[in-house]
Amino acid sequence: MLFASVAWAQKLSPVGIWTNEDGKAKFEIYKCGDKLCGKLVTLKEPLKNGKPKVDENNPNKKLATRPLQGLEFMKGFKYDGDNKWDDGTIYDPESGKTYACYMKMNGNDKMEVKGYIGISLIGRTQHWTRVQ
Repeated sequence: MLFASVAWAQKLSPVGIWTNEDGKAKFEIYKCGDKLCGKLVTLKEPLKNGKPKVDENNPNKKLATRPLQGLEFMKGFKYDGDNKWDDGTIYDPESGKTYACYMKMNGNDKMEVKGYIGISLIGRTQHWTRVQ
């Protein structure tokens, strides 16, 4: 029975390529050590004024010139049971803010991603779809 539970959790792994509801970008979720992380793989509109978009809203001016494409924006997610990965953070390059976050699989190709401040009851939820 334990092996069946482990196999089911692995079947619903978030590792892969995803897109969000508005389709502005594709994201890769991958293993980083014993946790999961995520990076921006492609942007629907990768250029601004003919140049690759950068992290211009980052409050740390030293990071404001780094390219958005390839940016690791999700970190530290650990499996919390019931197809949920928790205790991670998600960085929003549009606002320059970092939030606590969890990911919950709602099927093999559907995932709920919620960023929040303080408690997870209050925050913003997005529904991502696996593309690869």
